Amino acid sequence: MSPEQIAALVAAGAFVLLVLVLLWVLVKLGRTLDEATTAIRKAHENSDPLFLEANTTLTHVNTQLERVDGITANARAVSGNVSALTSLFTATLGGPLVKAAALSYGISKAVRARRKAAAPAEGPGRRVRRTKRGRR
Repeated sequence: MSPEQIAALVAAGAFVLLVLVLLWVLVKLGRTLDEATTAIRKAHENSDPLFLEANTTLTHVNTQLERVDGITANARAVSGNVSALTSLFTATLGGPLVKAAALSYGISKAVRARRKAAAPAEGPGRRVRRTKRGRR
């Protein structure tokens, strides 16, 4: 065998070895892709029940929100009624109540003035010291 033939034989062996290594890499890559496909399929199968449960939950939440809207509307109506009743009470009793307070103030002022006029005149600068009951 000539050196060219030996070199060709070594090159052919190296090429076969390279093909075997590439074949092994491709087999491993194929297995990895198969596992990824299986995982994606399982995730897809498991996601359907999750979406159905989420949809059911949203339906229940919307039902509860409709109830809360009803309660809020009723509370708004009650507060409006209380406001109207307060306005009516103020309009009906406010004027007479103010007049009664003014009359009471006027009477108390007149009584004080009368008592002051009826009290014996004290000397200027003299103060009368009053004691509490039970104390001397």
